[in-house]
Amino acid sequence: MRLGARIFKTGLAVTLALYVAMWIGYPSIAFAGLAAFLAVQPSIHKSFLLIWDQIQANVVSAFLAIVFVLTFGHEPFVVGVVIMLVIAIHIRFNKEAIIPLAVVTAIAIMGTPTDDFITFATDRFLLIIIGVLSAFIVNLIFLPPKHENLLYHKIVSTNEQIIQWIRLLARHEADHRTLKKDIGKLKESLFKIENTFQLYKEERNYLRKNEYARLRKVVLFRQMIASTNKAISILKSISKYENTIHQFPDEMQDLIKEQLEYLTNYHERILLKYTGKVRATNDEVNNEVSVGKQQLTDTFLIFYEDPETNRADWTNSIPIVALIIEYSDELAHLDQLVDGFFKYHRDKNAVNVSEKQL
Repeated sequence: MRLGARIFKTGLAVTLALYVAMWIGYPSIAFAGLAAFLAVQPSIHKSFLLIWDQIQANVVSAFLAIVFVLTFGHEPFVVGVVIMLVIAIHIRFNKEAIIPLAVVTAIAIMGTPTDDFITFATDRFLLIIIGVLSAFIVNLIFLPPKHENLLYHKIVSTNEQIIQWIRLLARHEADHRTLKKDIGKLKESLFKIENTFQLYKEERNYLRKNEYARLRKVVLFRQMIASTNKAISILKSISKYENTIHQFPDEMQDLIKEQLEYLTNYHERILLKYTGKVRATNDEVNNEVSVGKQQLTDTFLIFYEDPETNRADWTNSIPIVALIIEYSDELAHLDQLVDGFFKYHRDKNAVNVSEKQL
């Protein structure tokens, strides 16, 4: 989720929780806002998954807090014991995500001594529930996330940077100090892409026909990410073995450069095809990629079997050639998936990607 949307979404949930608490007439409305802040989730599906867990966590925390206060009082060490119990219980049942909210519930109930403790505890518990439900409502109605749009643009942006560096390395024009820094940033981008993909994969369409279409896109995006991962592997390999590539015969160097140019163009074309900016499969492009892969393999074997070839040095070329062939196969698979997506079930397969904001 983009930072601005997340901030706005959180602020909206907190505001709603505070207004509801005020409307009901609770004096300490801050706890409702705090609960809303902790309960906001990055996706609708996560909200559905966690809403019941959050309510259960609050019930458990409230129960423990009330029992311990009535039995042992409001002393700080009693609060500490309850907090440890709350954390241990939720870890035991693999509910770490809701521990902060559960802890807030216990502290809210135990924090202030009062004569009418049961009424006080009930009010604080209900305030927390108001916050949780406010966050759920905001997540469900006001700002449904657009993970497909965000995921696509992150993949395209990362690919553009990777492809730019591959082309610079193939032409021996890359600045290696800058490249090293950018590879680190690209790894971070891929990590964010994986996280966004997980959120997209977890979303659900509760109409069956829409859910089938979404699952087809999940497969498509998984292959987009696999192709991007293969591209960055090529980038790192070429960077590592650039000096070795310089020692290759000219014919081999030209073939590597030519095939990388074909493949990066092919990759860009497939991503544009997904949004309808490029027509369906271009046989000429596919043929160039297929022929280039075969030529690269044949040329590698010819030089490898040449008696004059230094086998020890030539062995360093194996990872590069293998990665280029794997990259070619990943792109061919991605191309087939995109073509199939638009060829079959056309009435149900909709692309929800808007133009990137400049």
